[in-house]
Amino acid sequence: MRNSLSPRQGGTVTSTRQVSAFDIIGPIMVGPSSSHTAGAVRLGQIGRAILGDQPTEAHIELHGSFAQTGKGHGTDKAIIAGLLGLATEDDRIRHSFELAKEAGLHFTFAAVDLGDDVHPNSVRMTLKRGPQQVQITGASVGGGMVEITNIEGYEARFGGEYETLLVISKDRPGTINAITGWLLRHNINIAFFRVERQRRGGEAIMVIETDDPIPDEMVEAIEDFPWVRWVRNISKVSG
Repeated sequence: MRNSLSPRQGGTVTSTRQVSAFDIIGPIMVGPSSSHTAGAVRLGQIGRAILGDQPTEAHIELHGSFAQTGKGHGTDKAIIAGLLGLATEDDRIRHSFELAKEAGLHFTFAAVDLGDDVHPNSVRMTLKRGPQQVQITGASVGGGMVEITNIEGYEARFGGEYETLLVISKDRPGTINAITGWLLRHNINIAFFRVERQRRGGEAIMVIETDDPIPDEMVEAIEDFPWVRWVRNISKVSG
């Protein structure tokens, strides 16, 4: 990650998505609840990807029913498992605290009230590794499905069902065309696109969900744009 991020203010461009039968049935998983276990693992997986590596420190704040029943349902162990890169069906989820100690991941948990308009199965994660730090808020919305709602104050709604490119850049004419043009030249189809900006001429975050994996060389090329400050390539969360 390039430095820290700044909060946003402003409008949004978004689109709706369809729900598949798999989303309704839910995933194969370890644990008593898809929301509290499979969804929690996926939130950890995406948090790890947004940081860019396995964190060495994690402060995890649980909201609503996550805070009330999360420990009994294994939410705490599931989130740590996701931060370690374990899959939802991995039997080692129940031993994630011990695995975290072996991996050098130090973590703390706390309860938090994120407000009445936040999903009850929500978590705020502050993740660190060396000079890199990011704060992420997300929710487990049922059936193992998740939604990342905020990254360092930027509204950034996506769920990991698609390959996802996150870009933070200056809000300037031609930025969207430049980045989507790279996708077009690599024959990558955009499934969903969202942009949030602080203000006109400030900074903006783009959330671009695609049907196809995004090559690393393309990510590096986007990082080299002088007006781009931060890029993350988030692989589809499949388990």
